[in-house]
Amino acid sequence: MKTVRSLLHGEIIRAVSFVLVCFLALFLFFDLVDELQNLTRLASQGYKLHHALLYVALKTPTHIYELLPISVLIGCIFVMARLAQSSEFTILRTGGLAPLKALSSLMQLGLIFVVMAFLIGDYAAPWADRQGVQIKAKFQGNLTVGQTGAWLKERQGDRHFAVNVRSFDGISHMQNVRIHEFTEAGLLLAITTAPHAEIEQGVWQLQQAEEKSIQTTASSKTLQFRALEHAKLAWPTEISADMVAAAVLSPDRMKTWELFNYMRHLSSNNQNAQRYEIEFWRKVFYPLSCLVMLVMALPFAYLHFRSGQIAGYVFGGVLAGISFSLLNNLFSFAGNLQNWQPWLTAAAPALIYSAISLLGFWWMVLRQ
Repeated sequence: MKTVRSLLHGEIIRAVSFVLVCFLALFLFFDLVDELQNLTRLASQGYKLHHALLYVALKTPTHIYELLPISVLIGCIFVMARLAQSSEFTILRTGGLAPLKALSSLMQLGLIFVVMAFLIGDYAAPWADRQGVQIKAKFQGNLTVGQTGAWLKERQGDRHFAVNVRSFDGISHMQNVRIHEFTEAGLLLAITTAPHAEIEQGVWQLQQAEEKSIQTTASSKTLQFRALEHAKLAWPTEISADMVAAAVLSPDRMKTWELFNYMRHLSSNNQNAQRYEIEFWRKVFYPLSCLVMLVMALPFAYLHFRSGQIAGYVFGGVLAGISFSLLNNLFSFAGNLQNWQPWLTAAAPALIYSAISLLGFWWMVLRQ
C-alpha cells in the first residue's frame, strides 16, 4: 500500500504543480498587462518598470491561494483519467486497492494541500499584498475610501470614540486623523485632529495634534471650551493597523485571527459585522475545498476511456472548478445581502459539492 500511495501522490503532485504553474503564468501575464497602463500613468511620479514587475511578483501568493483548489481538481482528474485509460488503475484495483482505501489515500494527500492553502492564505498572501500596497502608495498616494475616508468606533469604559482616517499607507502611517469623543449619553466631549499619525503597538502617535474639548466647571456648572496643541500626542486604543486596513481595504486579504479580532471589535461597538463574519468563515472553509476537489476527481479513475477522451474530462473538470468558484462568490454576496448565517453561507458551496462528489462516488464506485 505504501508503494501505491507513493505512486498516486507523486503523479498527482506533479500534475497539480504543472497546472498551477500554467494558471499562475497566465494570471501574472494579465496582471503585467494591466500594470503597464499604470506604468504609463504614474511615470511622472517615478513609477518604473522594476516597480511594476515587483508589484506583479508580490501578487503570486494570492494567485496561488485562489488557484490551488481548481488546480488540485484538474490535476487529479488528469491523473485519474490517465491511469484509467492505461488500465494501471485497474491493475491497482486487482492488486487490492479498494475504493475506500483509494479515497483514504487521496484524503491524506489532500491534508497536505489544505495546510499549504492555509499557510499561503493566512501568512504569505497578506504579507505580500501589504508590501505591494506599500510600493504603490509611494507613487499613487495612500489608501482612501471616497472623500470622507474610513470611520471606526471604539468604546473605552463610559466613553465612546468615533475615529475617521482619511488615508492609510497599509502599514502604519495615517493622514488626516480625526477623533471624536462622546459620553455614554452621546454628548460631545472633545475633537482631536492630526495631519499625521503612526500606529505603534496599541498606541496611536498623533503628530502636530490639536485637541478641542468641552468641559463643565465644578463651581458654576457652565461649559468651558479649551483648545490645546501637541507636537506629539499618544492615544491608547485597541484599533490596530489591520483594523484600519480592513476598513479601507477588502477584508479577504486579512489573516484569519485578524478577521476574528475585527469581528469582535465591530460587535462590541454595535456595528454590523456580517460581511467580516462571512469572510472569516470563508477563510476557515476555503482550504478544505482541496479535499472536496480530490473527492470529485476520484470517480474518474473508475470510468472506461477510449483514446482521445481525457481532454474532454479535463475540460469538464475545469468547468466544475469554475462553477465552484462562482458559487462560492455567489453565496458570499447573497449571504451578505440576505443576512444569512455566516458559517452556513461560507460552508454551503463546499457542502453542496461534497454531497455531489460522494453521491457520484457511491453511484459509480461502491454501487457497481
